[in-house]
Amino acid sequence: MEGYIDCHCHISAEEFDKDLDEVITRGKEAGISAIVAVAEFPWEAPKILSLSQKYKDFIFPCLGVHPVQAEPPDSQRSVTFEDLGQVEPVIGDNVEKLVGIGEVGLDFTPYNVKGDNDKDVQRQVFARQIDLAKKYDLPVNVHSRSAGRPVIQLLKEQGATKVLLHAFDGKVSVALQGVQSGYFFSVPPCIARSEQKQKLVKAIPLENLMLETDSPALGPVKLERNEPMNIKISCEHIARIKGVSMETVMQATTQNALKLFPKIKQLLAK
Repeated sequence: MEGYIDCHCHISAEEFDKDLDEVITRGKEAGISAIVAVAEFPWEAPKILSLSQKYKDFIFPCLGVHPVQAEPPDSQRSVTFEDLGQVEPVIGDNVEKLVGIGEVGLDFTPYNVKGDNDKDVQRQVFARQIDLAKKYDLPVNVHSRSAGRPVIQLLKEQGATKVLLHAFDGKVSVALQGVQSGYFFSVPPCIARSEQKQKLVKAIPLENLMLETDSPALGPVKLERNEPMNIKISCEHIARIKGVSMETVMQATTQNALKLFPKIKQLLAK
């Protein structure tokens, strides 16, 4: 497979509802060959599955529940077992279509967790989703905001081996523990404005890196809608930091993505 793979994208977000066809076209024109679509909320699952059929052989779905859930109209709360209970049967019914379980993980940002109980429930929900991934032989697409160390610790405790840590915001020393376990790290376009992401890329071997956009978030310009075509910005910065060509980065990261998400190739062959 030639081209970029966007390994973590919220293509089902409402920000894309009005111009999704154009967004997809621009992504393809930028050289993207596949998008791994992740879910945050239970109600997103049908939409992501539908988009993966509409844009067959281009959008590949992951399902799961994010550690932070939306609370209408505009507030947030920590995940519960009820949230997981809504999406778990959908995962089981559609496992043949899925390339991964995600977006799952921990988020210990103070305004998202009210105390230790929220953290404990997040850990239990994350552990359950790691178990589901192992059961179905799928990788986990992981969120770890303000929780890098506990995420990697829990992944190790649960025996997870197929792991992508997206937009990792922790220390280099913690990330390198993940590298030692064979985990992958994906880099969003906000690397253009993030010294932390630049330090991370410098320290992590290219064999452990992938590209992502996290669209519509984490773009090169803060508070502007990000979209898949900006994946080239991630590639460009990795190439500059590593002192290699963009072509080298594209080939390496795509090879890494297909290694972690082998069902992309399997689904393309059907």
